[in-house]
Amino acid sequence: MAQDATFRLSTVSVIEALATSVRDRVLDGQLTPGTTLTETEMAAEYGVSRPTARGAVTALVHEGLLHREANKPAYVPRLTRDDVEDLFLLRTPLEAEVVRVLVERGAVPLAADRAIADLDRVENDAPHSAFVEPDLRFHQVLVDAVGSTRLSRLYRGIQGEVHLCMVQTRHTLGRDRIVAEHGKVFEALRSGDAAAAADSMRAHLDGARRSLLQVLDATFTEGRR
Repeated sequence: MAQDATFRLSTVSVIEALATSVRDRVLDGQLTPGTTLTETEMAAEYGVSRPTARGAVTALVHEGLLHREANKPAYVPRLTRDDVEDLFLLRTPLEAEVVRVLVERGAVPLAADRAIADLDRVENDAPHSAFVEPDLRFHQVLVDAVGSTRLSRLYRGIQGEVHLCMVQTRHTLGRDRIVAEHGKVFEALRSGDAAAAADSMRAHLDGARRSLLQVLDATFTEGRR
């Protein structure tokens, strides 16, 4: 029994490691939108079994970093205007409510401040995956601090698309602006100003939404030339 359990744990760790590697390659642009990923090719490239490759693909599909249609291989999605609008239709009111609830409860997660500091230390030429990690961690820490398993599960369900958006906002908003806006949210939390915290989060997310739409519009215009 113990040996079987150990085998299952080691298999899970391999799946997680493979998912992490593929996730980083997507975020760093090595796997571009539209790229297909078959389980057979992944198994051969990484030297793992097909079930392990299938497990990693399934995990990334659940995150939203890969899409998969029936009887077709998974592929890296290309976000559209509708995707961005729909994503922020969920994110903005949800995260504004999160910080309001945290102020009301007097809960100030210090891990959010650490995420801001870590993001501020990211080098300008660091890969996207290194930039996205502390950016996403700031938002996830705030959501998790509410203590709602359903809310945290919901937010993790959109992580993949949030990841993809953050890659773009790194270029359009820039590290310094994102750090400053995260800091403004955190300071409002620490001061106990629920309205300011919610307003700061809305402003931050609305700026990200508008910048993403500008990128998509510019890409569409360029593609028509």
